Amino acid sequence: MHKIAVIPGDGIGPEVISEGLKVLNALAENHSIQFDFQEFQIDAERYLSTGKLLTSEDVEGLRRFDSIYLGATGDDRVKPGVLEKGILLALRFTFDQYINHRPAPLWKPFGRLKRDVDFNIDVFRENTEDFYVGVGGRFKDKVGSKTLDIDRQLYHMSIDVKASSSVEDEYAYQVGLLSRKNTERFADFVIDYTKMVGENYITIIDKANVCSDIYGMWRDVWTEKCRQADMGFGFMFVDAMSMALVKNPDKFRIVATPNMFGDILTDLLAEVTGGLGLAPGGNINPHGISMFEPVHGSAPKYKGLDQINPLATILAGKMMLDNLGRRDLGDIVTKAVRATLDKGIYTQDLGGSAKTHEVGDAVAAEIRRL
Repeated sequence: MHKIAVIPGDGIGPEVISEGLKVLNALAENHSIQFDFQEFQIDAERYLSTGKLLTSEDVEGLRRFDSIYLGATGDDRVKPGVLEKGILLALRFTFDQYINHRPAPLWKPFGRLKRDVDFNIDVFRENTEDFYVGVGGRFKDKVGSKTLDIDRQLYHMSIDVKASSSVEDEYAYQVGLLSRKNTERFADFVIDYTKMVGENYITIIDKANVCSDIYGMWRDVWTEKCRQADMGFGFMFVDAMSMALVKNPDKFRIVATPNMFGDILTDLLAEVTGGLGLAPGGNINPHGISMFEPVHGSAPKYKGLDQINPLATILAGKMMLDNLGRRDLGDIVTKAVRATLDKGIYTQDLGGSAKTHEVGDAVAAEIRRL
């Protein structure tokens, strides 16, 4: 029995999660797996009525589960960053989900490239550090100071920022941070995965020519780890990689990237593969609780219209199955999605006319046939 915590979230989150659960339940009906799903209301509605984001009670409740299945986070009624930091990033940091995995296979015939080229890329993004540690601030006039705290499972850090300017103005800053131990364990995971899928080369992204301190250490760790593992590797600057993913995505198989660059590159790559409606993501702790979600946001203007593509959420469920040790069943979900698309059953973002629930029904029906 696999215990799954379900967080439908905001906007179209509940709709796509409903279809994901429909598929997983069809899988349980026809194959040797059982689920115990429990829903948690950790969303904008609760925040607006109570002021609560991710609470200690939520965390203790979630710790009883094997995985978290998330719909979407974000609401137009809440200032940008409040829900994302207070719920989504808080979940990743609290459960030490230091790996973000975004598979990017080409979903024919929905790829956006004019050139007919096949590719299958796995992007691994460091998920708890870099410029997303949540450390920053603003000050006016000439002088500013602030003490900033970073809490991670590997460490607690206080950073004192003091600034003095010769010119009165308003200033803003954001601190990026990498730790060697976290970078090492991230590299170890990516190297192990690369070997598991039978590959022998990793493309590593950074901007070490400008941010030479933070990404200088990043390169040091990757060089040491890849040489120890006899793994082929090469570095690319993020701007060059942005062009290469559009021009020659077939040249890449395994990609590793710092947090912020990975956030940007994986959305770009999702569009190249067929769109955000086909892009799942996994926030992974190999020794703890992992969380799986569609890459797309909450799209509040589409809430309740039954128009959103649920396949990213369904494929996030496939990633969750892989993580639970059932890659055989994950493969069945992939085949069911492919069969559904081949029958012309897809939503408007892919040029189709099917409703959200109709796509979920179709994938569940394919599950029962396989």
